[in-house]
Amino acid sequence: MMKVYFVGAGPGDPDLITVKGKSVLERADIVVYAGSLINGRLLESCKEGCEFHDSAALNLDEVTAVYAAAKGTGKTVVRLHSGEPSIYGAIKEQIDWLVANGIEYAIVPGVSSFAAAAAALSAELTLPGISQTVVITRMAGRTPVPQGQEIHALAEHKPTMCIFLSVQMIDSLVGELKQGYPNDTPVAVVEKASWPDERVIKGTLADITSKVGEAGITKTAMIIVGGVLAGEYERSKLYDPAFSHEYRVSEG
Repeated sequence: MMKVYFVGAGPGDPDLITVKGKSVLERADIVVYAGSLINGRLLESCKEGCEFHDSAALNLDEVTAVYAAAKGTGKTVVRLHSGEPSIYGAIKEQIDWLVANGIEYAIVPGVSSFAAAAAALSAELTLPGISQTVVITRMAGRTPVPQGQEIHALAEHKPTMCIFLSVQMIDSLVGELKQGYPNDTPVAVVEKASWPDERVIKGTLADITSKVGEAGITKTAMIIVGGVLAGEYERSKLYDPAFSHEYRVSEG
């Protein structure tokens, strides 16, 4: 039976696709891929004769038309999304179409760019005493943000914030962040996390706008904000010698 797999390609480094994702990609008969975002080296693992469609120039109807044409053929179709498909991947509308048309599907998760950016920064996003909450969000653009989820509203809680799709609006973004965070809050911008030409810009809310402007970064960048990027923190209870749990008795 023909089946569509939504596969997370990872943030850029082709080694960051999952083993399962690579296995599905290798046996795919048809691949619809986000050509403007994924590493083309991933497509080199596809079998000979595989049919490719670059979704960068396609609308939803044109993508689903590829699925429709494969229906009843018994072929394996991979929809290769950048990063992790569940985050800004627009997969729900595709899944709804597949369900309505009686086509089987499965999702193979991927490594998100926020995780790759954290790795580039050698950062732990959840440090005791600083932040136990990670917010994944974006600035409002052509896609509006629901009331109460604006950056300035989220910033009031001072979580670790991972901000997608917003570096081109860095000036407005910083203005909203300053409504909740102090000016000396650390900020990092990671352009093309895990790619060979990855760049990291570090600063604070006071100077990150000028630094990003000087670097000329306007897209494909993850912005991470919060005290976890600097400052003192409390040690984790997980490995505290004085802390007992199911698998270890405390030394105290």
